[in-house]
Amino acid sequence: MDPPHPADHGAAAPGTPADDANAAIWRSDEMVEHWVAGVDDRARGRAPQWRLMAELLPFATHDTFTFLDLGAGTGAAARVLLDFFPASRAVLADFSERMIDEGTRALAPYEGRFEFVTFDMAGGDWPPDLPAPFDAVVTSQSVHHVADERKRTLFAEILDRLAPGGWYLNFDPVATDDPLVEAAWRRVNDRRDPAAAAHRAHRTPEEAARWENHVRHLAPLDRQVGDLRAAGFEAVDVYWKQLDYVIYGGRRPAGR
Repeated sequence: MDPPHPADHGAAAPGTPADDANAAIWRSDEMVEHWVAGVDDRARGRAPQWRLMAELLPFATHDTFTFLDLGAGTGAAARVLLDFFPASRAVLADFSERMIDEGTRALAPYEGRFEFVTFDMAGGDWPPDLPAPFDAVVTSQSVHHVADERKRTLFAEILDRLAPGGWYLNFDPVATDDPLVEAAWRRVNDRRDPAAAAHRAHRTPEEAARWENHVRHLAPLDRQVGDLRAAGFEAVDVYWKQLDYVIYGGRRPAGR
């Protein structure tokens, strides 16, 4: 889904669909078409953050290693890492067969350096054929779609599938419990995009459904960082932040 205007979070509207609506939305033809139509614009906007994620990983440029991209969508983030580390290999996991089909086409220039697997981050068993342990795991714009309890268990599962010393990094939007902070985020966005307020007030039913799905499980940053530490990660930090968008992460202890 298109990222929100920064700070345009707020609570989901009454009557928000049940959690399984997330799966229905992301598997729908309409959603996939909407996503693919804007993928190039999103990739340009997010490229600096994806590059920073690559720079944060402790590998030399031509090291050979395998990373997992969870909730990979069409693989836009993975492509940045594959370009930055030309000897790396990617395993991309997503639960939408349509997304996987689109991603397989988009990644054709990287043939031999990637594979897609089907996995639902919201729950369920991990694919038994995943080539774990991984040297690194990344997520981008996907963890905020799962409930808080699932975030906690997901972080623990990621840790278990990392090689000792392996890093996990997440690029995602976060929420705030402080209405003054949220107002500041929104104020900046509205100054940067004068059409934002009108867009908020006049969403189509389809846009409203996508928006409610987007904000339903947004969580405060401190809580998520604490969950990483509780899962057993070390070197946990917020490595980049701009308004409500962050990159946080940590590594599995080398001796564990």
